[in-house]
Amino acid sequence: MATDLEARAKEAFVDDNFDLAVDLYTQALDMDPKNADLYADRAQANIKLENFTEAVADANKAIELDPSIVKAYLRKGTACMKLEEYQTAKTSLETGACLAPGDSRFTRLIKECDERIAEETIDLPKKVMLNVPPSTMSSSSNISTEIAKDSDSSKDASCQSTAMPSKLKYRHDYYNSSTEVVLTIFAKGIAAKNVSVEFGEQMLSVIIDIPGEEKYHFQPRLFGKIIPKSCRYEVMSSKIEIRLSKAEPITWTSLEFSNKRIIPQKINTSSAPVSQRPSYPSSKAKIDWDKLEAQVKKEEKEEKLDGDAALNKLFQDIYRDADEDTRRAMSKSFIESNGTVLSTNWKEVGSKKVGGSPPEGMELKKWEY
Repeated sequence: MATDLEARAKEAFVDDNFDLAVDLYTQALDMDPKNADLYADRAQANIKLENFTEAVADANKAIELDPSIVKAYLRKGTACMKLEEYQTAKTSLETGACLAPGDSRFTRLIKECDERIAEETIDLPKKVMLNVPPSTMSSSSNISTEIAKDSDSSKDASCQSTAMPSKLKYRHDYYNSSTEVVLTIFAKGIAAKNVSVEFGEQMLSVIIDIPGEEKYHFQPRLFGKIIPKSCRYEVMSSKIEIRLSKAEPITWTSLEFSNKRIIPQKINTSSAPVSQRPSYPSSKAKIDWDKLEAQVKKEEKEEKLDGDAALNKLFQDIYRDADEDTRRAMSKSFIESNGTVLSTNWKEVGSKKVGGSPPEGMELKKWEY
């Protein structure tokens, strides 16, 4: 019986025998292939085995069978974070948060995703990204990462998008460098054989043709001319990255051509400040983000907290100011000990598993989350 196999799989999981758990869940699925819970639970066992790609596949199957299964979104988000697919992880976690608004695990992981995404954004200047002056953009090239007007409306939009997946189009984004424009189409899990990209002198054609689904065709007339033979694209697990080689070293103030008279600005590659943060086209008023960030940091330092809040802030400050090894030690010790040990010594904890150490008078028990 599938239920007997499921019970044995859960026992194996609790006993840290994750290989056996995966095997038993697989046998149960052979008998009951439409059971979303079995896929979600096998995803958790695969996460423990660090089979993150398999875990994502299991979570996706669980969601396909039952779009309301909360734990599948949590496990997909967790596995995607391990694969450093933070945008995909955040999308899954936001969906789960909509279904379970009182579950603090989603809030914590979404916050971690935001921090990772922010770190990647700060690292973008290392790829020689140059500033783009604010200008009016066409609706199709608006930067999707603009700050939402308020968090509530953003959350509502996330929930609504989950309810109507068939109406969604693939989101795209772009940025300038001195020699090319890098366009990203956020389409995950697409096989390269289903993607066709063609380049013209001032045209781009992207076709995603998946059997059984409506064909996606994106064919913009580009802002400026390109060198087709120097353009290239790559289909990745979560996106399609297209590199358009510029015919002229000018800044594209939008992705698509506009009839409005715009004077192209030439990029001064010799004086472009590499350390300066990237700036994207926007119709919003200019905000001094450095000043705003400094103000927020000052307020955080001056804030007086008590009890657990003060202790949590202390740990956050230590983590923020620590080097990479210290951060790894803190994360590894905290996760492996189920939150009972926090070490800053990577040499001590890096080569071994950190066991739990509950406070005096308390007992450590294993549980599935």
